[in-house]
Amino acid sequence: MKITAIETLVCNARMRNWVFVKILTNRPGLVGWGEATLEWHTRGVVGAVQDLAELLIGEDPTRVEYLWQMMWRQHFWHGSGVVRSTAISGIDLALWDIIGKVHGVPCHKLWGGPVRDSIRTYCHLGGGRLESFYETPVDNAAQFADLAQQAAEDGFSAFKSMAVPPTMPIEGMRSIRAADKCVAAMRDAVGEDIDIMVDCHARPSPAMGMQFAKALDLYGLYFFEEPCWPESLESLAAINAAVTTPIATGERLTHLAAFRDLFAARGCEVCQLDLTHCGGFTEARRIAALADAHRIALAPHNPQGPVSTAASLEFGFSQPSYIICESVHEDVPWRRDVVEEGYVLDEKTRTISPNMKPGLGVTINEEAIKKYPFQQELPQRVFYRDGAVGDW
Repeated sequence: MKITAIETLVCNARMRNWVFVKILTNRPGLVGWGEATLEWHTRGVVGAVQDLAELLIGEDPTRVEYLWQMMWRQHFWHGSGVVRSTAISGIDLALWDIIGKVHGVPCHKLWGGPVRDSIRTYCHLGGGRLESFYETPVDNAAQFADLAQQAAEDGFSAFKSMAVPPTMPIEGMRSIRAADKCVAAMRDAVGEDIDIMVDCHARPSPAMGMQFAKALDLYGLYFFEEPCWPESLESLAAINAAVTTPIATGERLTHLAAFRDLFAARGCEVCQLDLTHCGGFTEARRIAALADAHRIALAPHNPQGPVSTAASLEFGFSQPSYIICESVHEDVPWRRDVVEEGYVLDEKTRTISPNMKPGLGVTINEEAIKKYPFQQELPQRVFYRDGAVGDW
């Protein structure tokens, strides 16, 4: 069996262009699907997949580790840059999809079978709609409360919010108080039985991240995400040590060595590796083993398309330290038209039962994808009050 072609199919979903990777083989009907979505870098990722395809055409698709090593190590530059690591990830996911189909089992059974019966999912406030999640101002605590109540009514037992505003490296108490009011409003709206996460998006400086973390610690957050830049390992570790709230990070890390340094510094309690950026299943399984050695939980970053979600769930059913899956369900109204999934969603509890179909269990509607061709993603820009560039 040989790889005969590697293709990309791009589907515009407003804020992101979903980049689906399709690997074709010389066995009739046998194809593999992956996802390599990287917002605002779509054309770069598509080109990177094309570059990597030159290494793989004619190779046996079941030699996944061998092919991963070639993609990572060949052509001189290692695959640690986010564009190339995303391309590697999409191809790797598709290769594992093929192996599952060859053996007639879901991917999670290739790694020892399911370790749990179901996986809990959490949503973004607003279901993933750009305007509700990213653009609700923190001076509108009432809207945060309304969106939190809607998430609970939709069946979610956990949700994520962007209750921390962009801040300059040092500010006074205004932003801290605004975030506090938003989280207090959400907690009052849903009570203590619903888990609340707050995502800082790595906006704050270490000093401001520490202040936000301490101010929100009393609300019993499920986790507090990216309180400062991921490069700031010592600061992440200091914040993690200063509060009882578990610190979560890792979505911007793209290779094993970066996670090694994060874990060694004890910069988090929740690892948010992204299956579409960190090197696919092949590298993610190594990262997960390292996280296990440090007793760090796994909650993968997953705001992308439906193949990414299927991959995150396959991974979750095989990993003991996996605690919850990020989900987006209302970013575009036609989301379910593009992919038919093998897993089963209980809409009352927003929990997932395992996929029983081979590989990732996904069937792609290529005709539906054609209805939404590439468009430049919606720009997201942040500036401070004085006009300086901030972090989105």
